[in-house]
Parts: sequence; C-alpha cells; structure tokens
Amino acid sequence: MLQIELWKRVVIWGLVALGLLLALPNAFYTRVETSNDARAALETGATAEGLQEQASLWPSFLPSGLVNLGLDLRGGAHLLAEVQVADVYETRIKAMWPEVLALLREERGRIGTFRLQDSNAEELRIRLNEKPDMAAEAAALVRGLSRPVVSMTGAGASDIEVTVEGPDVVIRLSEAERLAMDQRTVAQALEIIRRRIDEVGTREPTIQRQGSDRILIQVPGIGSAAELKEIIGTTAQLTFQPVVTRTTNADMPPGPGNELLPAMDEDDVYYVLEEAAVVTGEELVDAQPTFDQNGRPAVNFRFDPTGARRFGDYTAENIGSPFAIVLDNEVISAPVIQSHIPGGSGIITGNFTVEESTNLAVLLRAGALPAGLEFLEERTIGPELGADSIEAGTVACIVAGIAVLVFMFLSYGTFGVFANIALMVNVALIFGLLSLIGATLTLPGIAGIVLTIGMAVDANVLVFERIREELKTARGPARAIELGYEKAMSAIVDANITTFITAVILYVMGSGPVRGFAITLGLGIITSVFTAFFVTRLLVAMWFERRRPKTLEV
Repeated sequence: MLQIELWKRVVIWGLVALGLLLALPNAFYTRVETSNDARAALETGATAEGLQEQASLWPSFLPSGLVNLGLDLRGGAHLLAEVQVADVYETRIKAMWPEVLALLREERGRIGTFRLQDSNAEELRIRLNEKPDMAAEAAALVRGLSRPVVSMTGAGASDIEVTVEGPDVVIRLSEAERLAMDQRTVAQALEIIRRRIDEVGTREPTIQRQGSDRILIQVPGIGSAAELKEIIGTTAQLTFQPVVTRTTNADMPPGPGNELLPAMDEDDVYYVLEEAAVVTGEELVDAQPTFDQNGRPAVNFRFDPTGARRFGDYTAENIGSPFAIVLDNEVISAPVIQSHIPGGSGIITGNFTVEESTNLAVLLRAGALPAGLEFLEERTIGPELGADSIEAGTVACIVAGIAVLVFMFLSYGTFGVFANIALMVNVALIFGLLSLIGATLTLPGIAGIVLTIGMAVDANVLVFERIREELKTARGPARAIELGYEKAMSAIVDANITTFITAVILYVMGSGPVRGFAITLGLGIITSVFTAFFVTRLLVAMWFERRRPKTLEV
C-alpha cells in the first residue's frame, strides 16, 4: 500500500512552510528593504527623524532576508580599474634609503663619505666621494640588507640586486621581488576597495580580480560611476614626514632624497620634505571624525604598536622641529613638535567640513591604496534598465509557468494538478533559499529560474509515465504508484546529478553573471528533486487515501 509515515509528512510540510516563510519578504520587497536599512542605521547610532517608523514597516519576528538584485536588475555603477603596480617599486626602493644610510654611516671610516645621487625612480644610486675603489666593499655591505622573497615563485631569491657602476653603488629590486610585489599589490588593492565600499554600506557589490593587474567593480544601487570613483579612487595615503624647509618657490629643486609638496590650505606655499616617511597610513588602526579645540571639524587617529613606537621616538628626538602631515601629496599641516607624543594618537586639523572630515576618516580606516588606479572602463546603469530587465524576466517566468501548468494538466489530469502545485512550491523554495544564503539575483539568474521551471516537471513526467507502465502489470493503483516512484528514482537522480555537476563547474570556473546562473540552476535542481519525490508523492498519497480509486487515469 501507498503509505507515508506521520513524521515524514510533518518534516515535508515543515520544510515547505519554512521555505515559503523565507520567501515571503520578497513579496514585499520595498517595504522590507526600507525596514532593514532603517534598522541597520539605528544599530550604528543614527537618530534621524522617521527611522523608527521605517524600521517598524516589517515585523521583527518574521524573516527579513531578501534576494539581492544584481547590477543588471537594480542599476548602479560598473568600473574596470588597472592597478599601477609600477608605482609601488618607487615607494619600496625609496623606503630603503634610511636603512642603507644608517648602515653606511657606521662604516664611514672604511668607505669614506658618500652621497645619494639623482637617478631614475626605480633605483638608489649612491656615490662614494673619497674612496671610489671601495664601491665593491660598500655593495657587499648593502647586500647584507637583502631579504628572501616571500612568494611561491620566488623562493630562494633575494629581494634586491646591488651592482657597482664605477664609483656608484646601485640598488634595484630583483625581478622575483617585483613579481611578488605585483601579486601583493593587486591583492591589497582588492581588499582595500572592498573595505571602502563596505564602509559606505552598499549592498552586494561585485569586486573581483581580472587578469594580472585589473579589478572589476560593480556596485548595485549607487548613483553613478563618478560617485563610485570618488569612493574608491581617492588613495588617502597618509604620511608623517620630516620638514627640511618651507618656501614659496614652486620650482625650487628639493635635492636628493627630498620632495617638494604644496600646502593644502595655503596658496603658493610649498614644503621641502624628506621622502622617507616616519610613519605611514599602513600603521593606522583607527580614524574618527571629531572637532578640534576651536570647534572645527577634524580627524582623530591612532597608530598600531609599531607605528606608535616610531611616532613616539621621532617626536622625542625632534622637539622644536617641524614635521608635516601629508595626505595624497599635499601638506595638511606642518606643526612644530612641542613635546614627546607617546601613545601613538593625534589629530588632523584643516579647513574641513563635517562631511569632508567624515569621508577622510572612512578612507583612512579603510587603508591606503598601495598604488594608483587607472579606470579603463566605466558605465552607469540606470534603474529604469533594471526595471525593464525585471519586467522582462517576470514575463518570461509567467509565460513559461503558464505553458508548463497547462501542458501538465492536459497531459496528466489530476496528477498534473499535483505536479503544478509542486512546481509553484518549487519556485517559492528557490526564492527562500536565495534569501537564506543572501545570493544576488541577476538577469542570467532569472534565466536559470525559467530553465528550472521547464526542468522541474521532468521528474514528475518520468514518475507519471512509469506509473502508466506499472498500471498495465501491477495488481492495483496503490502498487502502481509505489512502483512508479521507486523505479523512476534512479533515472531522476542520474539526470539531476549530471546537471548539478555542470552547475557546480559553472560556479567554480565562471564569474559574475555565469555564477548567478549557476546558483539558481543548482538550487533549482535541489528543490525540483525534493518537490518531485516528496511533495508530489505526499499530495498523491493524501488524495489516494481520501478517494480510494479503483482505477487510475494518468
């Protein structure tokens, strides 16, 4: 007889109810989204008028997870950025000069006096003035500063190459170190861009690496590509550098090892600074907007233990000397060190507005981009295009659904009605699972749902055809139904496993829209098998127990 235990029925209907409950918020998308955003704002301490009313638009005891809409459905900004990895070489080689200087000063008795020469940006050229014949000896000393390259491909190689050219000792980065730095730079830029966009609170951005030095950035719901570039394009490179002199001459040569930078708040004022920074933004652990003692917007900052120690040591040794706070190659201020500043915390003041100080704090917390970005491609996708895509996808789903429902009813009668009910449950379960995992629905994802609607009835077709065959030989309707489900199982499992494997491969190997298609296809396969084997079978069993038909017409 066709029997399904009570506990199995409870589990099946429980899973169906849970799936429908998880999918419910998507039927009230705008209301739930507004409520979620208001609750998130309240959690951060926001006190804007109307937030409480917006938060109460959706009951807190109900699930509030939504299927996030992708860029092609919601509209937003698309950028393709190229990381200027060559910028990092110059910064890295310049940062070596203080260490090289300290080493050679200790050996001045052997090698004599020396001077840093002007050279190209990717090398340090040091000339021995008194004892040029000791250049090889000096080069050997500098080679002692080399470190092994930290990478899989450069294992065993040194990070610098030191050569002798006449009286000059020339220091360059090795090829293995450049390759390793390229990998680290792009990975760091990727993470910092992600952190900056997350700070702004955008929903479900797509940020992924393309090729060796490019990053694809897609952010749904943002106003324009220009707005997105403002968020991620600012390098926010904060440094604290010793001041050599102040001048109004924009053409003044800064000298080797120095640089000439303009003052941010003073016209025609420039500072000559030592290129080697005392502390950089990489050692910053926190930055918050605040107000200075005069009530003007400012930014509080705090360094990590390493940065705090270096900052404290420098201020202790240079009381009475000016030092510059530099942001993106502009001197924000150049105060005189009045006393030792322990603890590694301080304040950045300037002619900021409240909004500017808040944005600066966000950028500093997110970290400094290790290299500049060149935007190769930028597009703004309007929300009206997304609305058109949603409408087209909805129409496709409705047309496909109606066609399948009509076909199943005409082909299998009452059993077709059961399959149709299971199909509607199937679609609801897909949206419930998408909401549960926080997946992003794209236009290809909608295509995956449409395909699932067509494929979802395959299992039922196999079962019903098998029941037809068993009716010719089985002893009764109940046995025919039972054998139909049992003997169709292997064919259904085999067909869906192969399709599921394809979906997994698409997800692993693909990116962006391909992954969106793979997710909805894979989830659709899981829900299709569940509804065919359990939901439809339970409906048939309940109908059979109620009607007890002597014959079946499938």
